[in-house]
Amino acid sequence: MSKLTLSVDDRVVSRAKRFAKQQGVSVSAMAEAYLSAVSDPSPHTPENSPPILRSLRGVLKKGDPEAYRKYLVAKYR
Repeated sequence: MSKLTLSVDDRVVSRAKRFAKQQGVSVSAMAEAYLSAVSDPSPHTPENSPPILRSLRGVLKKGDPEAYRKYLVAKYR
């Protein structure tokens, strides 16, 4: 196991510590999980996707890509 020194805003550290405590994990474990997720070159499969992605999977099966494109064009005009 290696040590890593980071410079992080004090407010972010406080929020992270509070969140980690609520979740029953350490800030180090959270940072390791994040770094592992963003640096993993393997494609995400439904089984190992984050819960938020699993909950959204299949929501737009009947969606019309052209209608969505038109919506975005109008929205950002």
